[in-house]
Amino acid sequence: MRVRALLIVNPRATSTTKPVLDFIVRLLAAEVELETVETRYRGDARGIAARAAAEGRDALLVLSGDGTINEVVNGLMQDVPIRAGHRAATAGQRPAIGAIPGGNANVFTRDLGIPADPVAAVKVIGARLAAGTTRTIGLGLAGDRYFTFNAGLGWDAEVVRAVEERRARGRRASSALYILMALREFYFRTDRRHPGLALQTASGIAVPSLGMALVSNTTPWSYVGRHPVSPTPNASFDAGLDVFGLRRMRTFSTLNAMRQMMQQDERPPIGKYVLNLHDEPELTVRSREPAALQVDGEYVGETTSVTFRSVPEALRVIA
Repeated sequence: MRVRALLIVNPRATSTTKPVLDFIVRLLAAEVELETVETRYRGDARGIAARAAAEGRDALLVLSGDGTINEVVNGLMQDVPIRAGHRAATAGQRPAIGAIPGGNANVFTRDLGIPADPVAAVKVIGARLAAGTTRTIGLGLAGDRYFTFNAGLGWDAEVVRAVEERRARGRRASSALYILMALREFYFRTDRRHPGLALQTASGIAVPSLGMALVSNTTPWSYVGRHPVSPTPNASFDAGLDVFGLRRMRTFSTLNAMRQMMQQDERPPIGKYVLNLHDEPELTVRSREPAALQVDGEYVGETTSVTFRSVPEALRVIA
């Protein structure tokens, strides 16, 4: 019996064009029994994925950026009971996800080792679909929202929010825009003198003062163009969560940490104000004032407290 797959397409994704989509559909239809659906609005992919899982689809293929992929993951996982550090039940009974790069950064697909070119990616995914080749990976959970590669509270989330505001006004997402917004937030918006975050792990580690907290489920954390950025180089889909934090956000120490992130070194950044944690099953970050939260590069609102949990063996991926 042929694999029953649903292709979920975000027509507004950065690098999705009709000729590319038509070619991808022809390639996939040669390998699997394929149906295609386009998302209509933000959040639509979550409901589509939940319905597809209930219908018994074998695979969900997603042509989009990281935000829509995150929605699909949350749609698949919405009814799964979770305990921190414990594997999610019945991963093998849910559809496998095949992520096809269609956005700007495409962090998840790149971290899985999928080719950056969507046509090349589809050839790999189609062949593995036909062969029944999948891999099971862990996820992170930020409050009640799953993430595939990272989440963050503070500066990085403020940058994501600022970029999304520009995109809503028609600005195209790019590495240059992220860098510009990072500089603006750092020097003119972020309260760098009075760090407002505090972190507590389930194992008893307490950090009373942080300016920012990045929580990673894999590495790299992101990319600047083709260059990987790795604040948590030991993070893995097969381990718990890693954390990078800054106790103080002074210009020199922050730039030094960022320089180390860009060096493609297996060692995490070091420094007087740097926090590194590895393979944590659960941790909570609290904020003195409402702080921006991002999940897989998407701004999801402000919060004063969020608990991050590792969920091992949660998701089957075609990679």
